[in-house]
Amino acid sequence: MTDAAEGASVAEGRAGATGWNPRHWGTRTWSTVVVLLFLAIAPPAAYFLDEPFYLDMGIRLVCLAIAAVSLNLILGYGGMISFGHAAYIGIGAYCVGIPAFHDLNSGWLHFPLAVGVAALFALVTGAVCLRTKGVHFIMITLAFAQMVYFLFVSLEAYGGDDGLLIYYRSEFSGLFDIDDNFNLYIVCFVTLLVSMYLVHRIVNSRFGMVLRGSKGNDPRMRAVGYNTYAYRLTAYVISASICAFAGALLGNFTNFISPEMMAWSRSGELIFMVILGGAGTILGPVAGAIAFLALEEVLSGFTIYWQLIFGLILILIVLYLKGGIVSVLGKRLPEDG
Repeated sequence: MTDAAEGASVAEGRAGATGWNPRHWGTRTWSTVVVLLFLAIAPPAAYFLDEPFYLDMGIRLVCLAIAAVSLNLILGYGGMISFGHAAYIGIGAYCVGIPAFHDLNSGWLHFPLAVGVAALFALVTGAVCLRTKGVHFIMITLAFAQMVYFLFVSLEAYGGDDGLLIYYRSEFSGLFDIDDNFNLYIVCFVTLLVSMYLVHRIVNSRFGMVLRGSKGNDPRMRAVGYNTYAYRLTAYVISASICAFAGALLGNFTNFISPEMMAWSRSGELIFMVILGGAGTILGPVAGAIAFLALEEVLSGFTIYWQLIFGLILILIVLYLKGGIVSVLGKRLPEDG
């Protein structure tokens, strides 16, 4: 077993020993709790204070955070730098928009369809992509994403490059109603919590130990008998499924979808969020999404060239804060997976 896998085993034991007792929580656990409490309180408070803009911003933030959490599973813990992950956001969104275009508005159809189509696409393309590594993996994921992008551009029946309006949000047979943005935010926030917990459980399981061990020393893991290709492919499919679910939520929020949602630049933004917050940590993608949108909102208010300033900030973080935002919270703790 690799050092990474052995370290994961020790971390799992320590996490099991401490449990959920706040007296044993580390700095990062408290930071995670604070961030999640902020997301649980601030946007709903804005809604009740009649500030819908901040609620809308919160919905977009949480949807992108879910997508970043999904990418972190393969990038931060598996070492797979996917430059086409936004394709799954687009697939999820179109699995809402296309059925809605044909008056099929059931959420019980939209969301399983989004997850299923994304999982199938990830399984087929991942089987090819994972035959490569490094820059070749980056380029082939980008190539597949661009294929999907141009496929939807060519679908004139569904708006093509101009996009497609969604007149009615997903319906859940009276169980709950997401037509109201407040209810939609609650669904998005709960999904974020579930996604973070799911990734936490995965990376601290035996499956996760193999995945992380493969990132550290893949030949050694294969030498001791692990089929790391199957583990990495499974993680890739899980990641794509979570991301597609986020895309379905985002499509319901915007009420408008277009191929632009899956452009390569959108995949780059997801990578920025993971790196900015801290790859290979549970809190990192969420912190990165918050920082990314906050910087975008603040800097765009000062100049139309805000991307230049944002790029310089990102360069400085990569050079001098290599562990991302969460690295300032001190030593790596078991709750980070």
